[in-house]
Amino acid sequence: MSSPAPPPPLYHSKIDAKNVNRALKSLLKWRDSKSNPQNSSEPLDNNNNNSDGGFVYLVVTLKKPPQIDRTNPLTIPLPHPLIDLTESPPELCLIIDDKHKNKITKETALKKIEADNVPITTVIKVSKLKAELKKLEAEEGRRHELFFAERRLMPILPKLLGKEFVKRKKSPIEINLRSGNWKEQVERVCESALVYVGTGTCSVVKVAKLSMGRKEIAENVVAVMEGIAGSIPGKWRNVKLFHLKLLESLALPVYESV
Repeated sequence: MSSPAPPPPLYHSKIDAKNVNRALKSLLKWRDSKSNPQNSSEPLDNNNNNSDGGFVYLVVTLKKPPQIDRTNPLTIPLPHPLIDLTESPPELCLIIDDKHKNKITKETALKKIEADNVPITTVIKVSKLKAELKKLEAEEGRRHELFFAERRLMPILPKLLGKEFVKRKKSPIEINLRSGNWKEQVERVCESALVYVGTGTCSVVKVAKLSMGRKEIAENVVAVMEGIAGSIPGKWRNVKLFHLKLLESLALPVYESV
């Protein structure tokens, strides 16, 4: 008697890795030709990898705007994080609420950050937010990678911070300070791609650093594509297009729904 047929695979990815690698090869070739026209085989000088020009972006086009919370980004875990918490710790800022009862004071927050080794470098009280931000912006070299804020502050922060802050995708990310796991919450965000969902159907996501190898970049791209398709309402049925691009390059298609 013949043995029973094996069960079908539980999941079949819609992503064609060849398309991703083909697009990456073209983008990196374009990047190298722009950085060193005389010898495009030389690697790019990565001194500016912390600028917006040092990243690979995934352009997401959906069929319908997703009806989800837009105050916080979707967090998609990355195989190769964009923020290095070990070798070159980033500037991370926490905004706390000092106006309500049962508040966490700045002194209490700083003590917990030090005791638990939470990768936060600056704590700002919401009552001093505008003045402190101006001070930070005036300090040369103090460019914060991410901002975090106490949960109950989220509704009022867009008005306090202004449109330019939101435009630069520096909107604070919610953190539950009533929970004891500050370190885990911050590290999870730092190790993820952040997908800011707007009111339209198109979003741009930072997915990899140009200083990574092509294999690492491709793994990040695939992880973010799968993560987005698995997180939005409608799943893959609501995904229309995925494109890859660099800051100033054309966007190359890597997925199109059929």
